Amino acid sequence: MLKVEHSPRSESGSVLIIVLWVSLGLVSIALYFAQSMTYELRASDNRVSGLAADQAIEGAARYVANALALYATNGAVPTSAEFSCAAVPIGDAKFWLIGRDPAASLSQSTPTEPYFGLVDETSKLNLNSANTNTLAYLPNMTPDFAQAILDWRGTNGVVSLDYSTLGYYPKFAPFESVDELRLVYGATVDLLAGDDINRNGALDANEKSSNGTGLMNCGLFEYTTVWTREPNFHSDGTSLTNVNTASQTAIQSLLETDGAGNAANLAQSIYRYVHSSPAGVRSFNNILDFALQCRNLGMNEADFAKIYNDVTTTNVTYFRGRVNVNTAGADVLTALFMGINNNINEQTAEGAAQTLITYRQQNPNSLDSIWWLIDALGNNNPVLTALAGSSANSGGGYVTTKSFQFTADVAAVGPYGRGYRRVKFIFDTSEGTPIIVYRQDLSRLGWALGDKARQTLLANNTPP
Repeated sequence: MLKVEHSPRSESGSVLIIVLWVSLGLVSIALYFAQSMTYELRASDNRVSGLAADQAIEGAARYVANALALYATNGAVPTSAEFSCAAVPIGDAKFWLIGRDPAASLSQSTPTEPYFGLVDETSKLNLNSANTNTLAYLPNMTPDFAQAILDWRGTNGVVSLDYSTLGYYPKFAPFESVDELRLVYGATVDLLAGDDINRNGALDANEKSSNGTGLMNCGLFEYTTVWTREPNFHSDGTSLTNVNTASQTAIQSLLETDGAGNAANLAQSIYRYVHSSPAGVRSFNNILDFALQCRNLGMNEADFAKIYNDVTTTNVTYFRGRVNVNTAGADVLTALFMGINNNINEQTAEGAAQTLITYRQQNPNSLDSIWWLIDALGNNNPVLTALAGSSANSGGGYVTTKSFQFTADVAAVGPYGRGYRRVKFIFDTSEGTPIIVYRQDLSRLGWALGDKARQTLLANNTPP
């Protein structure tokens, strides 16, 4: 038998090949772990950015509460010029307050970029107080769904809709949030959100106009609220002067204290209007009716503005469901006017709504009291007559120029534009100190800051 011998050179070659394979394996493992660590680093960075955005949201809530405490006094509506609303830094994060452009109603155009500021809840119709006629005239509304809203909130337990197919029964109680509309029979995404899927008030690139005109079809979420409560007392808890029950001396004292001219004669005229009617005692229907009668009695607008925050026509504790004519859009005003009187046709209601919006755009410094409606519409306007003649909302009427509830729709990003978060807060200032009465996470709706904010973040926050 022949014996085969291996040369040292062959053995060295085999070892080299084994070493190369082992080296290749080790390199592969090293690259794998390096890649894994890269992904983990990015994930950790995103988590940190998300936490920073979360904290920016909380910081924004405190910031808004402070702004409301400073600027939302006596029912005033803070403007975006009074505090920062866009790209406000908190550490390495930033936040924005997604609002609605007050000029949009006048221009009748659809913005393609969001407007930044607070949203006045009193610019909307209250689901718990609006009647069927008012709701029916909102854009995109149907008569059946308007009736379904009343059935849902009704307390008599009678409903004609078949909720059994949905697996639940109507609430038979007031709405607690606007999102509760999703449960009302006949609700659809198109009806509630319209074209504005991410609910930022702008027609984004990925959103299309459903009516083919390029104008955005807003859903009912845009026009409705459940948070409209106006206190019928001073911020310190003291009572307002009820001109329907106050003595002549008390009225005169108020006029003199507030600096109104001709106090004695005006107090006598106001008192006699109530107590010297041939039919007996009569009363002012609401604060607009009081303003109209004061004008007829010889008071001027400047003097009325001095007493406006100190008078009332009823002793109820809160007014609910009144609409702020200083901030409401044309669609809400038209629906409101259509609902208060069957004798007002749609053309008259639309004309009055547009007149008010045009007037307040041209006279921004003349909106201190409800008196401006008289100047804008004129004494004999049927809408003004209907508003002044109403004693709805427990004597408070349908309209006001004050707001005590505001939405802060906060969107935030962390360092390098990562970690997007969005939370909607509703603040109530009706008891003096701003408090959060509602909170909803809207991050699921996607990016809502528009292309300009995205491009700015990309340009200024390129990660190393």
